[in-house]
Amino acid sequence: MARFHDVDRFTTPPDLADLEALAREATALIPEELRRWVENVTVRVEDFPDDDTMEELGLETPFDILGLYRGVNLLRKSTQDSPQDLDTIYLFRRPILDYWCESGEDLRELVRHVLIHEVGHHFGFSDEDMERIEQQPSSR
Repeated sequence: MARFHDVDRFTTPPDLADLEALAREATALIPEELRRWVENVTVRVEDFPDDDTMEELGLETPFDILGLYRGVNLLRKSTQDSPQDLDTIYLFRRPILDYWCESGEDLRELVRHVLIHEVGHHFGFSDEDMERIEQQPSSR
């Protein structure tokens, strides 16, 4: 298993546990006022989306998706609802690693970006909403 003292120098491809550790790290960096809303969201790392997901989303290859939110977003949740399934964010290791190799981006930042994007879906944001947010100038 690769170690995280320097994610840019993996001697072997990061495995599921490596990406899970990066996802935990990214989750811990979510501001507290938002993190409390995602405490009950499970984060799972899998190599690829399953066949049902591929078909449902009309994906041509399993490399077409880096992450996926499954659940009822906060805008549609009701206190009267009884949860049928847990809200889950899936991170897909092989597509993330493929993108990482092609883009040269920092792996930690890439995992963080994908995780935050899927957290946005939990809050009810569409891909278009998140794209607009990401294009806004930073207030830093």
